[in-house]
Amino acid sequence: MAREYDLSVTRNIGIAAHIDAGKTTTTERILFYTGRVHRMGEVHEGNTTMDWMEQERERGITITSAATACQWRDHRINIIDTPGHVDFTAEVERSLRVLDGAIGVFCAVGGVEPQSETVWRQANRYHVPRIAFVNKMDRNGADFYRVLAMLRERLVGSNFVPVQLPMGTGETFTGIIDLITMKAITYEDGSQGSKYFETDIPADLLENALHYREKMLEAVADFDDGLLEKFLGGKEIGPAEIRTALRRATVAMKAMPVTCGSAFRHKGVQQLLDAVLDFLPSPLDVGEVEGVLPNSEEKVVRRPDDNEPFAGLAFKVMTDPFVGRLTFVRVYSGQLQAGSYVYNSTSGKRERISRLLEMHANNRTERKEVWTGDIVAVVGLKSTTTGDTLCDEKAPVILERIEFAKPVVHVAIEPKTRADQEQLHIGLAKLSEEDPTFLVKADAETGQTVMSGMGELHLEILIDRLFREFKVEANVGRPQVAYKEGLRNKVQATGRFVRQSGGRGQYGHVEIEMEPGEPGTGLVFESKLVGGSIPKEYINPARQGIQEAMLNGPVAGYPIEDVKVSLIDGSYHDVDSSEMAFKVAGSMAFKDGAQKAKPFLMEPIMELEVVVPEQYLGDVIGDLNSHRGEIAGINTRSDAQVISALIPLSETFGYATRLRSLTQGRAVFTLQFSKYREVPKQITEEIVAKAQGQDTKRR
Repeated sequence: MAREYDLSVTRNIGIAAHIDAGKTTTTERILFYTGRVHRMGEVHEGNTTMDWMEQERERGITITSAATACQWRDHRINIIDTPGHVDFTAEVERSLRVLDGAIGVFCAVGGVEPQSETVWRQANRYHVPRIAFVNKMDRNGADFYRVLAMLRERLVGSNFVPVQLPMGTGETFTGIIDLITMKAITYEDGSQGSKYFETDIPADLLENALHYREKMLEAVADFDDGLLEKFLGGKEIGPAEIRTALRRATVAMKAMPVTCGSAFRHKGVQQLLDAVLDFLPSPLDVGEVEGVLPNSEEKVVRRPDDNEPFAGLAFKVMTDPFVGRLTFVRVYSGQLQAGSYVYNSTSGKRERISRLLEMHANNRTERKEVWTGDIVAVVGLKSTTTGDTLCDEKAPVILERIEFAKPVVHVAIEPKTRADQEQLHIGLAKLSEEDPTFLVKADAETGQTVMSGMGELHLEILIDRLFREFKVEANVGRPQVAYKEGLRNKVQATGRFVRQSGGRGQYGHVEIEMEPGEPGTGLVFESKLVGGSIPKEYINPARQGIQEAMLNGPVAGYPIEDVKVSLIDGSYHDVDSSEMAFKVAGSMAFKDGAQKAKPFLMEPIMELEVVVPEQYLGDVIGDLNSHRGEIAGINTRSDAQVISALIPLSETFGYATRLRSLTQGRAVFTLQFSKYREVPKQITEEIVAKAQGQDTKRR
């Protein structure tokens, strides 16, 4: 079977933004205008195509990224609609990893909000070219030029180039001005945006349009010497030349075209689709992907070509009630047939592809074969998880994995009856397979099952899914903070394990030097042994002992994350030394050193943004101050005040209820993880006392 769409006319794009910027509504309009759906769903009515989960429809938010495909101007567009809520940031992370381009949606009233900045950083990390869509131009308080200033101020390093301007704002928003063709585009009332007209730009808007066209041409001329010559010579530059140069700049991430409209009022969406085709890259523009050979650091590349060996990245796993386990795969090179075998180079296992499905949210279309550039769901993969590379067994490669943030909130969960026990474990296993930021572990001391996630909402949704999808009845504890411990000083420590009990004894002795490590580095271990004071085979067991000891810090039993440890000396016994003895010695040395290094407790600090009407500003600030919040800044918006603050995670539990009662439900807030910071002395004492009290209960 031949490929239906050439790679040059394929676009793999994502729609990403802050919560409530209008991503799902924009996607719904795109699906309608491309003929993929015949009736547009609305988020507030709970009938959108892409928000298909019950929890999404009830809450009016996107929780899981949904994939679909559509056609526009003889091009094929694969789209992933991602969540805006920070608790589901892993969905955005894994989507951006496999996309070639993205649309950043910004609210014309709210502008650049915290999650927008997070998404922008994620897209920068994976080098994803973007276009910006300033949505909700029909809202009161909408201001395109203020949003443009915020984009330039907050998303530093991105060169924003407006290619459209709005005609009016709020109730007077009637259409857009296209700066490339210098035409005004207005929409026929009652046609749901399907019919629109191109006319000359009204006289009162012409001067501003010429000013911004000049700026656009200046920006474009920087990327094309021929255009620069024409621009400086005052010659006419045609729309096709502008699009070509701007496309080149966008693909190289040297420019970000800015468009505008109102997805809810059906204005500007077709022009946004045109911009996707005109400016965002095809897989051919992105070019080859780099990976490494398994068990080596040797680099290999895969070109976007159907004739190359197959290589794809599994970026999402989900459980479908009808089909079972679905693994979403982005194909980077080669082709793949249903019924064939692939090699999972990450786990070293061979897997069978039983079926290939093209997804349209939660609907499926069977495919016999997939090609380079496709994004599909695979049925039949048993041991493939998020971030694994699938490839041809004869040409193995491991592509760059996806890095996920660590969870910061824990809750304990217990089944109500013995019958629920098994269902709970099945449900938890399936949910943790789907979501890399959701971890489940058994607490060795209490025997409890502990769930860890990115926030209260994240865990709330997962617990709701356990009840609904897996029919589990369970008791859930209160959310707990994931504290860590840190060290202040550089110290030397000794671990000596000597045991003599008749017959062969145990002997292990290590001397270590330890100091605080750089944030995010974990354990950095090196051996500085001179001569053969400890044989090589005992060095790794000593390291393992240190690693295990890091899990229980001396302050309150929380893990110590970042430490640099050097093995400087030690001794061994020809008969009595063993790997186990050196493992215990390593653990003893670390515990000894941690006590001496002035350990301290650290807690997660969250970035908080509250959008609040002016009259409640004082109450909200007073509440934040009484809960250890630090006000970083207050900005005035046309309709409200925006408070930026840093607040300990432990003080945010129940904040939604507090804020609702303080502001009569008129304020909204967003939270995202910022950093770990030392806990004040008095609060450390409370946490330690609580931890010791739990220990006493266990005994």
